[in-house]
Amino acid sequence: MKRKLYKYTLATLFLWLLLIPAAYLFAQERGEDVFNVKKPDYTLSPYTGVTREHWKDAARYLLEGAFSHITTRESPMQFPKQAGRSYPRDGVHTATEKLEGLCRTLFIALPLLKEDPDLQINGIGVADYYRYHICQLVNPSAVGYIEPLDAKGGPSQKLVEFGGLAVSLAAAPEVLWDPLPKSAKDSLAFTLLSYGNGPTIAMNWRFFNVMIMSFFKKQGYEVKEAYLRELLGKCLDDYKGEGWYNDSPYYDYYSMWAFQMYGALWTMFYGDSLYPDYAAKFKAHLREMTTHYPYMFSENGEMIMWGRSIAYRMGAAVPFPLTGLLADEHLNYGWMRRIASGTLLQFLQHPDFLSERVPTLGFYGAFEPAVQEYSCRGSAYWLGKFFLGLLIPADNPFWKEKENNGAWEKDINDEKPYNKFAAGSNILITDYKAIGASEIRAWCDSKNVGYYQGTENYNKLAYNSAFPWQADGKNGEISMNYAVQTDKGWESFRRYTFDRFESGVYYRNVVLASDERIKMNLADIPQKNGILRVDLDQSETARPVHLGHYALPEIAGKKIRETAVKKGVQYAKIIDNGEYQLAMVSIQGWQAPEAVGCVGLNPVSTNSTVLNVSATVGSRKDMPLVTLMLWKKSGESWPKSELFAISRVESLNAGKEIVVIWNDGRRDTVRFN
Repeated sequence: MKRKLYKYTLATLFLWLLLIPAAYLFAQERGEDVFNVKKPDYTLSPYTGVTREHWKDAARYLLEGAFSHITTRESPMQFPKQAGRSYPRDGVHTATEKLEGLCRTLFIALPLLKEDPDLQINGIGVADYYRYHICQLVNPSAVGYIEPLDAKGGPSQKLVEFGGLAVSLAAAPEVLWDPLPKSAKDSLAFTLLSYGNGPTIAMNWRFFNVMIMSFFKKQGYEVKEAYLRELLGKCLDDYKGEGWYNDSPYYDYYSMWAFQMYGALWTMFYGDSLYPDYAAKFKAHLREMTTHYPYMFSENGEMIMWGRSIAYRMGAAVPFPLTGLLADEHLNYGWMRRIASGTLLQFLQHPDFLSERVPTLGFYGAFEPAVQEYSCRGSAYWLGKFFLGLLIPADNPFWKEKENNGAWEKDINDEKPYNKFAAGSNILITDYKAIGASEIRAWCDSKNVGYYQGTENYNKLAYNSAFPWQADGKNGEISMNYAVQTDKGWESFRRYTFDRFESGVYYRNVVLASDERIKMNLADIPQKNGILRVDLDQSETARPVHLGHYALPEIAGKKIRETAVKKGVQYAKIIDNGEYQLAMVSIQGWQAPEAVGCVGLNPVSTNSTVLNVSATVGSRKDMPLVTLMLWKKSGESWPKSELFAISRVESLNAGKEIVVIWNDGRRDTVRFN
């Protein structure tokens, strides 16, 4: 018996020895080797356990992944191409691609090198590697050579990357600049200033010129100083209040990982010595950011999938540590750090974040609908800007104050949604305590569809931290937007005009880009557990339309459950993916909701389900279209009194005033102009 047991044990052990490497390789292939917080400090950081040392650990974790593709000091910083529209689309690696990889991974390496100039990864001296390749940029015989800008040349991706390089040179000159020979410094100055002194684009790109000129001015080189001051002034002119800059014409995370970040770093490196009047304004704008932007993150610090270049991910949280520059005792640094660390973990602990140890182009994993043609694989390392927060000294209040949940601890509660409206940008942020989620409504008005213009990155009615946006389907499958059936197929709304935010109602008007006879007045009324939509059809021609709720992805291959409920003439449909539930109730003007299965449209999972309602617009002008879009965590019940909480809808003043009367006697009144 013992002999049989011994043989069985040996066989079992042998089988495990065979299976463990295979399982490990499978996990690696799926990206399951995620970042782990070692020795979390729940005294200083009771929510995340993350401290400044863990930020450094995370930086090294990402940098080691990048250097896994580097075999020698001479190896360029380039990565395997992700299939799809990212460049290089012909498969030929370019100098610009290598430049992106070099300058953007340097954002991650930079704070580590400042504290450990002798850092080595895979036997390669990291500082020596970057100094070598910075010099190769001006070596005509090198594969990474970047030619100076021709006198007739225009702005390009090279200007973007040189702007980033100038940030790194300014932040750690003792590591990256001072050791270089004078001949290399002079050549770098000549090449970088040919771009910095040259033309730019009237948006956040001005900062690239500013950072280049400012660095070399400080080093004693001649720059176009009048041009430098002009660009600084124009950057400040783009500020619209509450922390938001307009990026000609969009509002998105470029307000934060470009305008706010560059403004703060420029102030740190140069502002007080060069132009203190500009520096004071950038500081004031950074301080104002704390009054609105923190509310855009979930209770757990998760960011919303919204806007172009979303593969830059937690780079959106870099303004929070940079508030440490303000040394303002009135700021809640514990909340700022809690948000930033939560955003870091949102991605570094997601199994799909990395592929081949390199960040994917997408939100969590690779997601083609969110990729722009100007991106290569190395572009994702713009997220490395997050780690520029480590430039804030270890004794700063940002690192020393105890983590807290800020407004989520008291101001945001279960009784009602918490709305924060920014009048300058017309951005509405809403927080929902019941599921700990945040939501944003912002500008979108694009006649045409471009790389990102008029796409799902901007055209949704709202964006929510719990429900990443889903791409539109070819058959009218739509999430959080309208889809209109035209002679050429289904087209979603993208031409919105903001009207006002009044008495808890966010008003917009919209026309169909291809046919302005299709038009509506829109009203969003956030509720404590969802959204009441009261829209007024003003269309002059009849067209079928769909309206979509948020979408739910399948989780771990588990099928999404569907439930239909009816009461009188009102219909509700509920879907449940094991994490969240969504319910859609047709109140007036819509057919019964349908659960629509989708494939390849969701950023979280291949399979997903979205709730849609349908109607025909233009059949009766001034027709109210009323829906309830609700949500809950999975496992909670849906009493009929909650699903069918609306008693009736009254239309007054020729349809311009619509009153929604709830069963408990509450009234929501919508007044369209």
